[in-house]
Amino acid sequence: MRIGFLPVSDCAPVVYAYEAGLFSKYELEVELRRELSWADVRDKVINGDLDAAHAPATLPFLANLGVESDQCACVSGLVLSLQGVGITISRELWEMGVRDASTMREQVYRTWGKRTYTFGIVFPFTGQDFLLRQWLKSGGVVPEVEVRLINVPPAQMYPMLKLGYIDGFCAGEPWNMITTQSGAGVLLASSAELSPMHPEKVLMVRQSFSIGRADEHERILAALMEACAFCDQPQNRPLLSEMLAHRHYVNAPSECIRAGMGGRFGVGEGTMSERPNTSVFYAEEANEPSDAKASWVMNRLYDLLEQRFAKRPGLGRAPVLKNVFRLDIYERAKALLNQHVKDLGLEIETYEPSARCGA
Repeated sequence: MRIGFLPVSDCAPVVYAYEAGLFSKYELEVELRRELSWADVRDKVINGDLDAAHAPATLPFLANLGVESDQCACVSGLVLSLQGVGITISRELWEMGVRDASTMREQVYRTWGKRTYTFGIVFPFTGQDFLLRQWLKSGGVVPEVEVRLINVPPAQMYPMLKLGYIDGFCAGEPWNMITTQSGAGVLLASSAELSPMHPEKVLMVRQSFSIGRADEHERILAALMEACAFCDQPQNRPLLSEMLAHRHYVNAPSECIRAGMGGRFGVGEGTMSERPNTSVFYAEEANEPSDAKASWVMNRLYDLLEQRFAKRPGLGRAPVLKNVFRLDIYERAKALLNQHVKDLGLEIETYEPSARCGA
């Protein structure tokens, strides 16, 4: 079983399930594949090079619609995480007085005709794209008219901002914390503030895989639900930070990963913040691919698609709401989990990270 992921902190359930032997517990042989971009993840799932992938919540919807890729029926039976992304600006903008979207607009107009500010997004039509646009519009800034938006892989956000190629970005952790703790930038807003508990990442598979290998698919989901429960416990975050820091996974300082999972951090001028930027992996029915989560994705996705492809015939609001986020698959996997695990804490806290990490 080939499962893809990107080096961001919310890949934690996938990494933990592998390292702790949870996939083996469910009689699965799994190979994790670290990918470079969400476009790679999308294409490899569609082409069958990956059986499943940690992916933005919008990606299976985009594949079904054939937006910027071959059309392919894809589904998700599990939401891996909620929220956990942030908007960071350069230290230069902070020193110019930018504190929110309104002061960003003031700065845009102070330099109008002399400079165009550029913000990075990890991939178009994702939750991070939606949230950055929402934040800009809240201050009266028109995206792609008054500021430029470009695609930047998550791991390149910090170096691109430090070198001055971008002036800000919206991305997952630990890249906000790396930028903040290095002094190169300042985190201004988190998704917990902009859209609390929004669906961020899911496990994406082809529909043909979910049908043809349904038993294996459900066992993957059961293992990942168990992993999500572990990842959501605050006392486990130090262990997860050390695990994710490994070069095979996020390949970033463990202290930055830990800071991005919740806690105090610098926001400029020596001040500290307790901004709740942590991902939610299990609480609040996080894993359920509910109609409400699908609606959050669909409404924003179609609004943006209709703006982008206003003249494209036949785009229409296709009836894929019930066909992409699959509650029926989730419920079968949850029943399987309940058969295997009676006390998650006792079962999974015995894991020693040195046993497999880096093997």
